[in-house]
Amino acid sequence: MEAGIDSKNRTTLDDLPFGEIPEHPYSGKELRNLMLPENVGRGMLYRDVFRIAWPSFLELLLTQLTSMADQIMVGHLPGQIGVQALSAIGITLLPKFLMTTVVAALNVGSTAVAARYRGRGEREKVNEVLRQAMVLNLGMSVLFMLVGLAAAPALMQMMGGKGLSREAYAFALQYFRIQMYGFVPLCMTFTITALLRGIGDSRNPLVYNTLANIINIAFNYLLIFGHFGFPEMKVAGASLATVIGQNVAFLFALCMILNPKRYMHLENRSRFRFDGVMIKNMVRIGIPSMAEQLIMRLGLIIYVRTVTGLGDMAYATHQICMNIQNITFMVGQAFANAATTLTGQSLGKRRYDMAVSYSRSACHLGLLASALVGYVMIRHGSRIVSLYSSIPEIISTGEKLLILVGLTQLPQAVQFILTGSLRGAGDTKFAAFAMLVTCLILRAGLAVVMVSWMKIGLIGAWYALVVDQLVRSAMIFYHYRTGKWSRIQMQE
Repeated sequence: MEAGIDSKNRTTLDDLPFGEIPEHPYSGKELRNLMLPENVGRGMLYRDVFRIAWPSFLELLLTQLTSMADQIMVGHLPGQIGVQALSAIGITLLPKFLMTTVVAALNVGSTAVAARYRGRGEREKVNEVLRQAMVLNLGMSVLFMLVGLAAAPALMQMMGGKGLSREAYAFALQYFRIQMYGFVPLCMTFTITALLRGIGDSRNPLVYNTLANIINIAFNYLLIFGHFGFPEMKVAGASLATVIGQNVAFLFALCMILNPKRYMHLENRSRFRFDGVMIKNMVRIGIPSMAEQLIMRLGLIIYVRTVTGLGDMAYATHQICMNIQNITFMVGQAFANAATTLTGQSLGKRRYDMAVSYSRSACHLGLLASALVGYVMIRHGSRIVSLYSSIPEIISTGEKLLILVGLTQLPQAVQFILTGSLRGAGDTKFAAFAMLVTCLILRAGLAVVMVSWMKIGLIGAWYALVVDQLVRSAMIFYHYRTGKWSRIQMQE
């Protein structure tokens, strides 16, 4: 057993020999026709995928449920304040995600590079990826925190704050500024989590993020409503509770990687120097991912500004259903994380047969789980929406929107998982192109046409979202089948 690897993080791949260097690059058809080794069964692959996916799913789900709890709690503030609070939180999310785009992009590159080195068994290289990523992302997160604090009013206006009531805009500004004070530890935790996933460890992120979520919800209860002698801070209390939880997660994650007994740990024995080749590999994979995220955020900004023009009630309904849809993303993202890890490790070991089979197995499991989620969305949409608000108009419209969410679950799962496989291989350019075509052009464009020109209302914006998901899924599926991802090599 390789030193430092927890038995819980070992996979079938670890017991296989290195593969041969192919005489020529594989075509898509040749990859699909590769046979598994004689001693490897499909059940073993399902086990490996599930072992990585289930902690990742729980972590993502609990994080999203915590966000859901934030919105449910502020949504039940008395009178019109609840609607204003929901709208306020909604317009802060995209600027914050936009600011994490660069950090998230490098994390994609770091995960793929670490997974390759993990597949090769090069532990020292994995630890060096951690050092390089932590230093780079620390500098960038500090910079973005300062920019966010200085430009908060402009960012809120860019997101359509003028279309909201004065009270909702004030809530948004207050919420966002508090979030910026917790931006650095949030980004550092993201980086540690990404590297742990690259080596196949999805359980430890579950532990520290679950603890953060519990603390978040507890302080929500105390600070939003002012229980047990705590101040009644309303929207500001929800934001502060989130920051407190994020700081706790970072401290636990930092303690984890400082432990030299772990396979991956932060080494401080030698003077830090930037590794140009390693950073180039991370950036080469990460830059297209950053472009993908920027394109998506730009498309969503146009999309959200279109919806905010419909007023507080429509936007509150939209935000509720988007929050619920984000929960459905967790299934695809969890299996995508497994596909990223296992594809990267397989290619590091030159096991193209295992890379293809792991992706296929992740899709099988992801489709089963997504079918169940889709059924729940279609059959019980009104009950789910009623958790957020008791306003009949919001429940009625939300139920219709969640039917559309349910219908997109299967193609959405395939899209997420195969995109995860492509990222594990370091193939991130096509995903950026697909995002340009679907999110920026199709979704944003169709939303403007249906809402502003055809006057269909909120349902029209969600028809545009469905078209986006279906077309993007088809594009990713086709690109994966070409097999071009298998030809990408790291520079040495």
